[in-house]
Amino acid sequence: MLPPDDALRELLHNELHARPLARIRLPALVVYVAVLNEGVSREQEWQHLCRLPGQEQLPLALLHENFLRLRLGGHTLKWERHTEFTRYASVQPLPDGTGLGSHEPELLAALATPAGWWRDIPGRTVAAIKLVLLQAELPQPHPAEQAELMASAQQWFGGRTVVASQLGGGHSWALTDFRIDLCGFERMLVLTPAGTSETRAGRIAHRLLDLETYRLMALRGLPVAKTLLPMLAQAETRLATITAEMESKASSEQQLLDQLVTLAASVERATAETAFRFAASRAYDALVQQRLGELRELPIPGTQTIGEFLRRRFSPALATVAASAQRLEFLSARVSRTSALLRTRVDIVTEAQNQQLLEKLTRGQEMQLRLQSTVEGLSIAAISYYVVSLLLYLAKAAQAAGAPLNPEIATGALIPLVLWGVWRTTRRIHQKLRVPH
Repeated sequence: MLPPDDALRELLHNELHARPLARIRLPALVVYVAVLNEGVSREQEWQHLCRLPGQEQLPLALLHENFLRLRLGGHTLKWERHTEFTRYASVQPLPDGTGLGSHEPELLAALATPAGWWRDIPGRTVAAIKLVLLQAELPQPHPAEQAELMASAQQWFGGRTVVASQLGGGHSWALTDFRIDLCGFERMLVLTPAGTSETRAGRIAHRLLDLETYRLMALRGLPVAKTLLPMLAQAETRLATITAEMESKASSEQQLLDQLVTLAASVERATAETAFRFAASRAYDALVQQRLGELRELPIPGTQTIGEFLRRRFSPALATVAASAQRLEFLSARVSRTSALLRTRVDIVTEAQNQQLLEKLTRGQEMQLRLQSTVEGLSIAAISYYVVSLLLYLAKAAQAAGAPLNPEIATGALIPLVLWGVWRTTRRIHQKLRVPH
């Protein structure tokens, strides 16, 4: 019915379903940990998953798709590997006595996973969240009722200040204090009305967990940017000094070139070391903004929304990262322009030197031509002298043999003919050799 499939057709098509959302039955506790996986192999993560009850024979091939959901009795555990991090999320029923109205309840005492399993996850923790999803009667937009519910939720957070938003245009509430507790986890609380579907609860949890993970991953560029700032300031000052020396011609071209090469190498090394981190921060920031938009927040009187809180504290940090990346890019471009100016200056000096050399060579060739003409004249005279000498000896020999002639007179008479013959022969040789006269 169809032509043969492209080799990537099925892979690309199924990418839409590579990471299906969880279906969460309320009330539920989601324990979530994201770890950096640099230096952690897929086999190490597989070995750790095999420690879960009933997963001793888990096939390694199941981890090749970067996503795995395991059903472990009364709870599920999701494993998901990304480029820089791997995340683990366990969904289980909410332990008794930890719902709304309790005071900072202990959520990890009744974990369904074995003791120490979360602690032994291979990698370095970048995000850890305890997310509780409850069904509650959400008040209509009446400030007094909303304040009462907020007070009860704040009690759940131990009385600490929280930020909260109405999600989905007012469908549900999400609250968090954005703080790490003594166990190393953040707390999030989601309140949904009765009748909320398992699929919708899964989407809410997924967006909130994504939001916090990508926020932290985006901020990994901030320490890099702060470390880079002194180098940028020093390099910019050095470049300004080199440019001033070029303008005043206080240093030789070779000295300036050496300094520029050193500076360019330093800038390129910094670019190579930071380019990936800065690009990743931009990508993660875009995902944060996307997740915030998907939440469709509405404010709750008396508190900041999650998006407002993040924009006021997260956006300046990302602006610092973006400014540092742009500053490094501009510095690299300025070094390139300065190098081009210096090359132009060197080229002009080189052309002047070449012109002087050509003039010297031209004068030398003229002198050589004059000397050659002089030598050729002397050579004609010398050759004629030897030819005349030979003719004199020949005439004397003829006189001795009885010929009636005077050797000196006969030889003297032949001198013009000899000079003409030698000169003519020399010209023919020059013509054959194409030697200009």
